Amino acid sequence: MTMRFLPACFLAAALPLAAHVGSPDIFFEGLAGPYKLLVTIHPPPVIPGVAEIEIRSLGAGVRQIHLVPLRLAAGGDQLAPVPDLAQPAMEDPRFYTGSLWLMATGSWKVQVDVNGDRGHGTLSIPVPAVSTRVLTMQKTMGVILLPLALLLCIGVVSIVGAGIREAQLEPGAPPDGALLRRSRFAMAVAAGLMVGALWAGNQWWNSEAGWYQHYVFKPLQLRASVEDGSRLELHLDDPGWMNRKTDDLLPDHNHLMHLYVIRIPEMDLVWHLHPERTADGSFSQSLPAMPAGRYALYGDIVHANGLGETATAEIQTPEIRGQPLTGDDSAGAGPPMVKADYNRIVTPLSGGFQMVWDREKAPLRARRPYLFRFRVEDAAGQPAAGMQLYMGMQGHAAFVSQDRSVFAHVHPSGSVPMAALTLTGAANTHEGHMMTTSEVPAEAAFPYGFPKAGAYRIYVQMKRDGQIVTGIFDARVEN
Repeated sequence: MTMRFLPACFLAAALPLAAHVGSPDIFFEGLAGPYKLLVTIHPPPVIPGVAEIEIRSLGAGVRQIHLVPLRLAAGGDQLAPVPDLAQPAMEDPRFYTGSLWLMATGSWKVQVDVNGDRGHGTLSIPVPAVSTRVLTMQKTMGVILLPLALLLCIGVVSIVGAGIREAQLEPGAPPDGALLRRSRFAMAVAAGLMVGALWAGNQWWNSEAGWYQHYVFKPLQLRASVEDGSRLELHLDDPGWMNRKTDDLLPDHNHLMHLYVIRIPEMDLVWHLHPERTADGSFSQSLPAMPAGRYALYGDIVHANGLGETATAEIQTPEIRGQPLTGDDSAGAGPPMVKADYNRIVTPLSGGFQMVWDREKAPLRARRPYLFRFRVEDAAGQPAAGMQLYMGMQGHAAFVSQDRSVFAHVHPSGSVPMAALTLTGAANTHEGHMMTTSEVPAEAAFPYGFPKAGAYRIYVQMKRDGQIVTGIFDARVEN
């Protein structure tokens, strides 16, 4: 590690994280061979930094878990570090914790190697390694260090003066006037040198801090406008962050962008759209019928190196007559968020069907992983027939905080973009990818954890008999 990274430990300037807005942690549920795991990764806020990893085995038979950090999609064989052994919890032998150093900015993967009663299994999870802030020095540490620094400077000046004044005197002999004058002059020079050293050190520190700001993540900016009365035009603007591009996007579920449009502040209307890229590199989308109002936009994209981003914007629109939705585009409506019912676990659907949140009775807590389970039922309360995959998955969910500072687009495999997961080279990472159309259940489970306390709205979308249905639920999260 070079000295250039030291300022990151002491300065402050928080910025949003890549992949999801205000939701930095990674949640993934998948298969390491025969072993089903729920993995939570807490990426470090500065790079180099330590990622904290929590793994829960959802079945029996796991005896040992090793963790290895590797560069995502790196060509050729990598010189992997010695695997770290994850430690099982004393009170819960199925729960393991570990930590890994991520030494460089970019896209990484955490390789989880499992040994157990049914042999060996491996699971790879993409992890974005970006500095999202520069950390402040703790006030207590500053209060301690400042007096110590002043004491050190005073001590140096005093030692210089004493050395000139008394070093050559016989024991007990007083210094004469010439020695006193020389001593004072030397102390003045030493004090000047100390002030100069402090000034030079501060200049160096500020220079290094400015250099490190180049590595602090700066999110893409989304410019939105409505043209010709019903066409949404989107432009990605790069404020300048390292060597990032905006023309290197990977298709995720066959789309370069997944756009959520949510009416605010009510959050009662939602559209999940998929704008097409135009020749000039921007995106365009024919809008459906929409009432006049203000809308929050969240556009998910994935770069060629596996790094996912969510670009955000707000737009005020008049009433739009629009066109009917086609393909994978979908819409949903629910009660206004200001009238949220945190005990509501059922969303009525058309034809007497309903979507049910299979929720535990315990309060939801921030920064804890959960499996959010939703199912579609018929009028008799039985699992609905005719379920289909929606863009290759059992369902899609978006978790949005009422203040809109948190947005996460989550799949049954977790919060990892599928395009990034493909770059890991892993196969059969989630049970849902192995099913055929005739095997799609009426239930979908989404691994996620709320990053902070507050009120959230959850939009869940599944597909039945060719129709995309949307359930809207509310959650109150405690610390």
